[in-house]
Amino acid sequence: MADAGGVSAAALRLGMSKSMVSRRITQLEADLGAQLLARTTRGVGLTEAGMTFRDHAARITADLDVARETILPAGELRGRLRVAAPLSFGSTHFAPVLAQMARRHPRLHILASYTDRFVDLVGEGFDCAIRVGYLPDSNLLARRIGPLAGRLVASPAYIEAHGAPSKPEDLGRHQLLIREAETWQFRDGDQIVTIRPQGRFVADNAVSLVAAALEGIGIAYVPEPLVADHISAGTLVHLMTEYPIPTAGIFLVRPPGQYPSRKVRTLTEMLTECFDSPTASEGAAAEGS
Repeated sequence: MADAGGVSAAALRLGMSKSMVSRRITQLEADLGAQLLARTTRGVGLTEAGMTFRDHAARITADLDVARETILPAGELRGRLRVAAPLSFGSTHFAPVLAQMARRHPRLHILASYTDRFVDLVGEGFDCAIRVGYLPDSNLLARRIGPLAGRLVASPAYIEAHGAPSKPEDLGRHQLLIREAETWQFRDGDQIVTIRPQGRFVADNAVSLVAAALEGIGIAYVPEPLVADHISAGTLVHLMTEYPIPTAGIFLVRPPGQYPSRKVRTLTEMLTECFDSPTASEGAAAEGS
């Protein structure tokens, strides 16, 4: 309940009523003879005894998961897998892998959340998350699944009206479609050129930026899978090809401190098989050349 931020959120996550969650917490505190939760106007926090109990309970739960997986028939998975994925193309590119996993393992319950914000894996109760781009430093454990190319694009109408940039310095004179506080990187030979774009159209996901680019509002810096079909159809133009965007990556991240469950390992293997194929590797090589 402390990780969820309160009784209501914990009840929703557990699929229980709020009154039942409260009763069970009260009974647990009575059995232990210790207060586990400190209730304030700002929410619910753990007492020192609560933190100690949670740490031991988490290890016991992890051991139980391993025990269950060990006695299951080979290859069979069950229980719950809660995974976060990016909204921008998670619902189109990662969702099919999760659906395939559910089909292969009918006793497995998959709870997928699609959002472009970085969820708190521990605080929000996720087993793992799929993240794309350049992974920031953190205490999370990460496994690279495959490469991810980026593209700088604009519509033919925008280019006709405003021209096309030929080098990174030209971007300051153009309308840029951006996500807040992001940086854009380009490869200039062996050097990486970094700029901080400014623009009047700001969105929290790349799908919205692609839509704005198609309307001729400005230039977008987005993952290649989102615009490949538009480039092929001629509705978007790949710009500044002499200054390619450095290849980023697709990552599976999980909380630290425990061996990954077989559910997480299986998802990692399926994603790697899908996104680290020879075709993907050739695309990454071309992007870096």
